[in-house]
Amino acid sequence: MAGNDDKSFWDRARRHLIRYGGTFAPVIIERASGSFVYDADGRAILDFTSGQMSAVLGHGHPEIVRTISEHAERLDHLFSGMLTRPVVALAEKLAELLPTGLDRVMLLSTGGESNEAAIKMAKLATGGFETVAFAQSWHGMTSGAAGTTYSAGRRGYGPAPVGSLAIPTPNPYRPRFGNAADWRDELAYAFDLVDRQSTGSLACMIAEPILSSGGLIDLPEGYLAELKQLCHQRGMLLIVDEAQTGLGRTGAMFAFERDGAVPDILTLSKTLGAGLPLAAVITSAEIEERCHERGFLFYTTHVSDPMPAAVGLKVIEIILRDRLVERAVTAGARLRDGLLALQNRFECIGDVRGRGLMQGIEIVRDRYSKEPDEALGTRVSQRCMELGLSTNIVQLPGMGSVFRIAPPLTISDDEIDLGLSILSDAFEGALQRKDGRSAMRSG
Repeated sequence: MAGNDDKSFWDRARRHLIRYGGTFAPVIIERASGSFVYDADGRAILDFTSGQMSAVLGHGHPEIVRTISEHAERLDHLFSGMLTRPVVALAEKLAELLPTGLDRVMLLSTGGESNEAAIKMAKLATGGFETVAFAQSWHGMTSGAAGTTYSAGRRGYGPAPVGSLAIPTPNPYRPRFGNAADWRDELAYAFDLVDRQSTGSLACMIAEPILSSGGLIDLPEGYLAELKQLCHQRGMLLIVDEAQTGLGRTGAMFAFERDGAVPDILTLSKTLGAGLPLAAVITSAEIEERCHERGFLFYTTHVSDPMPAAVGLKVIEIILRDRLVERAVTAGARLRDGLLALQNRFECIGDVRGRGLMQGIEIVRDRYSKEPDEALGTRVSQRCMELGLSTNIVQLPGMGSVFRIAPPLTISDDEIDLGLSILSDAFEGALQRKDGRSAMRSG
């Protein structure tokens, strides 16, 4: 079989695939196992992003494989009006793990789909139609979710849904009010803008605890609690999107727990299926009853599918049994310490941020100006792939290239160290090719 340079493969890809954003990696992936993917040349590539930030148990976990196999044989997909034991059991388990007030569950397929449903529920429950999101948010590509996505993809498609409002993203590394500690003033100002824009029909605010595609921005501690209070003062619901932060990634089962602010609606996706298409919308009995009475409709082909639900149950069982939330704390500390050591060596690493096994590093020209350096970020990322490390960078206006690092919760210490070593080599190589500048900090 031909390797990564298989001309026929790439010719067929160019002829027949719709390009859906970004560029394709110049490798053909043949298989994946544990923390690695393997390309057509037989190279092992360490996966520092858990696939699409989803595979929290790594690739090909044997218990997940068995669960899929068993249900593919006897109970895979049904008419959406039929219920099965895995669906009810997963809903019950999620309600058991979550605080009171998050008691009713709907199971869907993707994060965008779950956010779409959550927004529709919020509109129906409140009677409003205006939605608020951060100006660096990403909540999905379907209509309502895309209306609350501001980090990319807004141009060229006509108007967003009426009532789509944005507020500034609190960024401690680049504070708009001059001091990272002034986030409360910034948030109060943001909601003053919301009040001025609103027609009096506010429905909800949707927020990630850590804005991933927005540059790995971790909301300041206490922010979600303040946000919920501001929402409730206006009759709005708070939707928290934990597509990437849920199920242990940040060192807590759910990232919102740090602030003690229970959302009105919670959405889960990527990590819940550990790489398989499974998402959940979770809310209170009160909100669900109100929506039901008002005719809530979100009837899809794969709502309440039994096979993904069985996978979600197994994912939760493994995370709890193997103490992977605690593992995210210790492994995350090892990863962060390694990234801070790299920052100490390389002047171009302006910031290290995140929680647990969800870390980001921002690449700049120098730390004094914090001027973005997208070209350097791209070179580092390309060099990582050449050396056997899969990384992901986001590049937004006014921000340097931000590496999103989110390996599986099952990653070993040796694999973390390997990834850090490759990152170090990639920075050295990329900087040595940049105008003859030294890769290391002077002194």
